[in-house]
Amino acid sequence: MSDAAETVRADGTLQVVMLRIGSETFALDAGMVREIIDPIPATHVAGARAHLDRIVNVRGNVVPLADIRERFGMKPAVTTPDTRFVVIEVVIDGDPVVVALVADRVFEVTEIHLDQKQPVPKIGASWRPEYIRFIVKRDDDFVIVPDVEQILI
Repeated sequence: MSDAAETVRADGTLQVVMLRIGSETFALDAGMVREIIDPIPATHVAGARAHLDRIVNVRGNVVPLADIRERFGMKPAVTTPDTRFVVIEVVIDGDPVVVALVADRVFEVTEIHLDQKQPVPKIGASWRPEYIRFIVKRDDDFVIVPDVEQILI
């Protein structure tokens, strides 16, 4: 399970970084986000899985670059002026791992109210439920809170 459950505030809110990937809005636990950077050159890794097939140099460290579009059934996209790499730290199999996620756009740091969380619909959604912790309704949009660890393994 994600570290997000550990950073819920006493008032039932979770501080998140809101971002867009394809046509979907995602919320990442702000506690896992290390920095947000402009796109930098990436090196393709032969034989790697489709969603983790590149690496980047972030402040002298080799960091896997994850494009999670494939995990959510989205088509590849080109880099735009709004594209950012969101550098996160997640715990996978008990070890902290730094990964950069490709985001089409990063919006803001905000709070979501966990009393508004909803399970992923069993039918009618194109989202893969094993990659989603839950969804919340924010304004007129559904926001996906992904299970980053499941997406990356």
